Amino acid sequence: MTILDYLDGHQPMLISCRPEDSVKSAATLLSSNKIGAMPVVDEQGKLVGLLSERDIVRAFSMHNRDIMTMVIKELMSVNPITCNFDDEMERAMRLMNRHRFRHLPVMKGQELVGMLSIRDALEDMIRHKELETNVMRDISIAARTR
Repeated sequence: MTILDYLDGHQPMLISCRPEDSVKSAATLLSSNKIGAMPVVDEQGKLVGLLSERDIVRAFSMHNRDIMTMVIKELMSVNPITCNFDDEMERAMRLMNRHRFRHLPVMKGQELVGMLSIRDALEDMIRHKELETNVMRDISIAARTR
């Protein structure tokens, strides 16, 4: 299944933030939308980074109270690894596993079109394995009835 196929059926509204937004507002967005990361986009909507819960926790442990006065560009990961909307879900999962992160921006050329989480990739993998299991079961039943 391609990432676009998956996103068509599952993708809610894309939540993003800007580099100049406060860390407090970003934390509120993450929490209220029940997401673990979000893309950081500039004024033109171009992807410039990624901010995750881990980035905020890491900053809190290093900067303590100063975190409330910080802006996202001070914490975000720059030049995030991305995937293309027509890639297979399996490729996205391999990227997340290889680079040890749980969120992946989805691009269509230079345009940000969505976000995938490791949960999305696992959900697709489970669906695929269940389908495979059902096919094997049906083959086995058909072979016994001959």
